[in-house]
Amino acid sequence: MSRSGESTAPQPALAVPASPVARSDWATLRRLFPYLWEYKWRVLAALAFMVGAKMANVSVPLLLKELIDTMNPKGGLNASALLVVPVALLFAYGFLRLSTTLFAELRELIFAKATEGASRTISLQVFRHLHGLSLRFHLERQTGGLTRDIERGTRAVNSLISYSLYSIIPTLIEVAMVLTLLAVKFDVWFAWITLIALVFYIGFTVLVTEWRTQFRKQMNELDSKAHSRAIDSLLNFETVKYFNNEEFEARRYDENLERYRVASLKSQRTLSLLNTGQQLIIATGLIAMLWRATQGVVDGRMTLGDLVMVNAFMIQLYIPLGFLGVLYREIKQSLTDLDKMFTLMEREREIADLPGAQALVLTGAQVAFSHVNFAYDPARPILQDISFEIPAGKTVAVVGPSGSGKSTLARLLFRFYDVQSGQILIDGQDIKQVTQASVRQAIGIVPQDTVLFNDTVAYNIAYGQPGASQAQVEEAARAAHIHSFISATPKGYDTMVGERGLKLSGGEKQRVAIARTLLKNPPILIFDEATSALDSANERAIQAELQSVAQNKTTLVIAHRLSTVVEAHEILVMDAGCILERGTHADLLALGGRYAHMWALQQSAE
Repeated sequence: MSRSGESTAPQPALAVPASPVARSDWATLRRLFPYLWEYKWRVLAALAFMVGAKMANVSVPLLLKELIDTMNPKGGLNASALLVVPVALLFAYGFLRLSTTLFAELRELIFAKATEGASRTISLQVFRHLHGLSLRFHLERQTGGLTRDIERGTRAVNSLISYSLYSIIPTLIEVAMVLTLLAVKFDVWFAWITLIALVFYIGFTVLVTEWRTQFRKQMNELDSKAHSRAIDSLLNFETVKYFNNEEFEARRYDENLERYRVASLKSQRTLSLLNTGQQLIIATGLIAMLWRATQGVVDGRMTLGDLVMVNAFMIQLYIPLGFLGVLYREIKQSLTDLDKMFTLMEREREIADLPGAQALVLTGAQVAFSHVNFAYDPARPILQDISFEIPAGKTVAVVGPSGSGKSTLARLLFRFYDVQSGQILIDGQDIKQVTQASVRQAIGIVPQDTVLFNDTVAYNIAYGQPGASQAQVEEAARAAHIHSFISATPKGYDTMVGERGLKLSGGEKQRVAIARTLLKNPPILIFDEATSALDSANERAIQAELQSVAQNKTTLVIAHRLSTVVEAHEILVMDAGCILERGTHADLLALGGRYAHMWALQQSAE
């Protein structure tokens, strides 16, 4: 973007992504399964430990029954047996309790690597994919909402596995075991009462939770919106201060918080309804079971131990089922969050390498634009039949008013967008036919609007060549005339630059950007208003340095100040996406056209 505000950047309203196709919960689970199946032996081992834990858990009430019946014998039992048997049962009871915990911990220990590994793999894929999406996507996105979706999606992997493998599946296994035992050991009505209560319980839970999901989704949307609003306001801290709009921003943020509060209260009321209904069904089932067991003891068909065992079974079943509503809701929410992240991963790249694309082969780094037409929006053309060449090792400058399409040339050369027609060639190779990475590796840019990482000065300069030595970093800083400034700070090259480099002045940021590009040392250079934030003295010093660096490099200079381009091999004068004039500085002055008029205006102003 040019210094005076190039208006060629795409507008968010111009490209609206298609609505994602709704994905079922099973489809989301199938999408997750391959990440877990990479650790299939751990998955199988974890399932074995889970079954072992449930078998031990179901054995506890059985042993409890034997213990009570032994202490309350129907027939005669000698004193010595009475002393030996309960001790053995007590030890067995303790061992089973320990086994339940031991198997559960082994399951978590074995499966933790699979869970964390899958989470890491998915997070890395999302991160890579986001960097692979087009500039258009990143200009349209809201950083706060996007990071929230990724954070929730990553957390959903752990939650989904934890809730399903550690809660839902074990409970279903335990239910199956208990129903079988009750049906076999006693009459079938014990199993039927338990089963009917479970069906009512699960049906009620699923129906109410499905109904509640709308409120939960609304809460998440409002939470993301409030988060995005806060991030956007904080990123634009200086602008808020300039216009004294702290209260205005606080009111806007509070409006979102209030909407979130109302949605949260609705969700809480429906949660109370769910919990009350669940407990009513549980209480009814327990009463029916205990009435039948008590009647069996009275009739002599069951022992006191049987009554205790039935009660213990019911408690063991209903304690985990008491959390079913929460678990179901969390699983549904985790599936929704995971689906959002998978949808993001499946978003097609607007700019993608062709299958089998080869790396760019550089011979002299000649750049050519051949009959290029381009528009961010078809209704508003930006570049119209643009053709020019930058010979290898030469400098071509582009000048013109704001909105003429100057900065768009740099974006197209970097292949942030593809041209609608025409070609952009580097050493005769269409950049659409080679890999994007090799094209961008060959180009270095010093942008007008420099954004730095929230790290040290050394890190930001070394970003031009990761792994560069401190000596190389300092050499680049000297070439950019910023070494003296850095050395004068208390922490030197370890000075933190702050969020987006806001601790540095505009000129200091621009010199860091120049040093970063000098360190990269690419064969093709783009200077997009590279000295616009510098004072006249520093501009002259750095301009001389840039001209020295540009020697024998193919250079595209996008400029507002004409004094910075007088030495260019060729100067292009653009307006409304067309090249009006071209030639050397002397040729264009002699022509007496647009360039001569712009030169006269700037000279008189100076």
